[in-house]
Amino acid sequence: MPLGAEGLVVTLGFGEGLRGRFNFADLPVAEPMQRSLARLFAARSAHWNSHDTARAYWTALSTFARFLADQPEPVEDLDCLSAATLKRWRARNVATGGGITLMRHIRPLLKLDERLASGPVAEELLRRLPTARPTRRSYSEQEHQQVVLAAQRQFRAALLRVRDNARLLEAWQGDALPDGSPQWQIGMVLDELARTGHVPMTSGRVVRHRRLLGATWENSWGRLYLDRSELTALAVLLTHRFGWNLAVYDRLPVPVTAPSAGTDTKPTYRIQVEKRRKGGGRWFSTENVTDTGPGSPGRLIAQALEATAFARRLASELAPGMDRLMVARRHFPSQGHHDPGRPAHVGPLAIGVTDGDAQNWAKAHGLAGSPFRVGRRTAVIREGRPLQHTQGTHESVYVLPDEQVRHASRDVFAAGAQEALAQARQAVFGGHLADGPDPGHTGTATADCADETSSPWPDRTGGCAADFLLCLGCPNAHVHPGHHPRLAHLHQEVRSLRSVLPEQSWRAHWGEHASRLDDLRERIGPAAWQTARARVDADDRTLVRLLLKGTLQP
Repeated sequence: MPLGAEGLVVTLGFGEGLRGRFNFADLPVAEPMQRSLARLFAARSAHWNSHDTARAYWTALSTFARFLADQPEPVEDLDCLSAATLKRWRARNVATGGGITLMRHIRPLLKLDERLASGPVAEELLRRLPTARPTRRSYSEQEHQQVVLAAQRQFRAALLRVRDNARLLEAWQGDALPDGSPQWQIGMVLDELARTGHVPMTSGRVVRHRRLLGATWENSWGRLYLDRSELTALAVLLTHRFGWNLAVYDRLPVPVTAPSAGTDTKPTYRIQVEKRRKGGGRWFSTENVTDTGPGSPGRLIAQALEATAFARRLASELAPGMDRLMVARRHFPSQGHHDPGRPAHVGPLAIGVTDGDAQNWAKAHGLAGSPFRVGRRTAVIREGRPLQHTQGTHESVYVLPDEQVRHASRDVFAAGAQEALAQARQAVFGGHLADGPDPGHTGTATADCADETSSPWPDRTGGCAADFLLCLGCPNAHVHPGHHPRLAHLHQEVRSLRSVLPEQSWRAHWGEHASRLDDLRERIGPAAWQTARARVDADDRTLVRLLLKGTLQP
């Protein structure tokens, strides 16, 4: 039972040892009301699958409790709650989307109490709520540049600070500094800071070497660790680059280096992204990004790993098995952890990024609201393809309703949108059939490319950002008989995945590729396709296996 014996504290855990503690004694209402709300909160928690949901209900209850405390008549417990009070609660919130969301969190909790099961209060709880109109607006180009530039400046300053001090620590550990020198003394401090998360303190809890280190947190524990605001800046950049939701960062594991294909020495990082669905269930996506140089997606991942290295190492020592990328140092770790807005802490470290962090970051940088929801929408629209969602969701939820898209295309919206939808739904072979290889073409894992500089999926350097499976949808692709065995084998393996994956998952990840291969099979001819399957060799099988695992990148 998540409700403590004293009846005022609810402790919830949603896997991996991360727990949230909600103290209802902190609510500004009478103790009987605190106990009733704690009991309903604990009972409702059986339907939740994440700390994000728990925090949303806690925020709503905190707001409701403050409302009750402001009422002219005392509301000692739920049996004292009147229909008139609920009408005032409705009038305060019904006109805004945020208010409607609050009401949708409070109503199911109150309905769990048997004392409110009948009478005028019950009737008030059954009144229909209007549908909140969600904000569907991406950033304008100017707004987008403002957000990204603010995040880049803050994160880069933090990265350089950690990098410089990491070099100093390495020099101290390698006995490369003169004994007793100021740099040597700082190196000694950094060694303890890396091991414990704290700079050396006197018995009176005063920082040693304070005059040498400096008075600010950046010059003490911040030498090796990001704080929560800097970690939020990193998350803003990751959302800008990859279109991830805010909820991803609480559970984002440390990316691992994927095996390179051929002689390519550029590091490729494999990232597992988890998205939790309403009503339960989880959905995973594996993304592979390569560090091709400054400004590339892989370079941002490399910088994230560098900036969080000391925090991640300490977290894994304090909590064995902890494998999270987004780890920051808390400013006041000695005060304990009483904030349900935090998903977890490990010693002096905070794990993940919360909505509170996002709101604080936005306020500090003069933004109107959290940069994540609008930032994800902006990234998805800028990318022009689904990111951790289906093509249908991409069209109906992100592109067509977006105010910026509609404004930019108002003169040609009807015709252009219909044409775009028709093209998006075409999953056919988009290249050319050839009798043999052309010396001027570049070979890929699935076809030969006539000109990667004119790719429908360009990258920032002017090359092609498409993965090898998308080659078959490109007008620059040329397929000749030498490709037939590998493609026939790929077709067979993609189809076989349908029997082992949920239908929705297979359609989302493999349906488009399977349709292109079906179309290619018909163009080549079923007989020739079947014959090609008999010529599959070990190299074909290896490449297909890498393609299906997502470890083979352009």
